[in-house]
Amino acid sequence: MAAKITISLSPSLLKVLDRFAERFTTTRSGAVAELLRRAEREEMERQLEEGYAACTALNQADAEVFLPAQAEVILRDRS
Repeated sequence: MAAKITISLSPSLLKVLDRFAERFTTTRSGAVAELLRRAEREEMERQLEEGYAACTALNQADAEVFLPAQAEVILRDRS
């Protein structure tokens, strides 16, 4: 069930909201909900991107440590 809230917007922000509502072919409430969903998705994507970047750094560090040992084994097995 949806909760009802009241918000106050300046006339310029109300015009922005009305443009979004028209673009999304929905009501003002629908536009606010869609904008919040999109903001939440963008935040999640940003957090995932940061997490993947951190994992990349860890993987790079692991590769720098273990690659020489792996190369030694591979080169030894080729002989």
